Amino acid sequence: MIVQKHERVLVQGITGKQGAFWTERMQEYGTNIMGGVNPRKAGTTVCDVPVYASAVDAAQDGGFEIAAMFIPPMLAKAAALDAIEAGAKGIVCLTEHIPVQDVMYFLAAAREAGTWVIGPNTTGVVTAGESFVGFMPVFNERVFRPGDIGIISRSGSLGTLVCMKMVEAGYGTSTFIGIGGDPIIGSTTRDALEALDADERTKGVVLIGEIGGEMEEDAAEYAATMDKPIVAFIAGAASPPGKRMGHAGAIVMGNRGTYQSKRKALEAAGVVVLDTPSTVGDAMREAMR
Repeated sequence: MIVQKHERVLVQGITGKQGAFWTERMQEYGTNIMGGVNPRKAGTTVCDVPVYASAVDAAQDGGFEIAAMFIPPMLAKAAALDAIEAGAKGIVCLTEHIPVQDVMYFLAAAREAGTWVIGPNTTGVVTAGESFVGFMPVFNERVFRPGDIGIISRSGSLGTLVCMKMVEAGYGTSTFIGIGGDPIIGSTTRDALEALDADERTKGVVLIGEIGGEMEEDAAEYAATMDKPIVAFIAGAASPPGKRMGHAGAIVMGNRGTYQSKRKALEAAGVVVLDTPSTVGDAMREAMR
């Protein structure tokens, strides 16, 4: 789920307003966009790359590793299955409001095919100084500067804030992984943590979680085995039980998924858990010592 500069990216929905705009931004940053998909505009050119009728067609014309989905919710299932059939190594699903049954179907197909999925409802992934897939402000040097801190976030806005705080503290980002804010997603916090642990460029990790679900507790089990320092912030400390706050997954039912249970699990694993994200720079500096 760490996208390298040499990996070829296919943009599904490249002819749409958002697809075309962010394709240009990705190209400017260095992302290797090999083409796009729109069955009704196959054979044309957008953003100086060819448009194919399907991902399967694109795979037969040089191929690709990563599919970026700028696709309407009701068409997302078909687009994901097309990318999986084409042999995609990974899918970055930016779409939100996809029917849950559709998400479950294509995630099962992806697992069977060995294709990793980021999202749905993700802001994307960034390999600072190399490439990005999604819609993150990588062109703002006050937010993204190449460095050695990996960042995992369910929230795009909080992820952006922490990236900025890293720059202010004199650090930079190795990789940003926005896992997505939906209740059912393809890659979990633990999956992202394992990827950053294996990444030689990453020397420290910031983990941004939120109430609801058990991903942070699960990630804590793996964090306990890591040598790289980890700093975390859990959003939703003041949220009342049973009330959804922000993302669809940010709802607490019972004793699991609470702010207290997540913080307790992470701290037991040796993770520094912050009360506010504004102190993340100082906390990382201390942890890196």
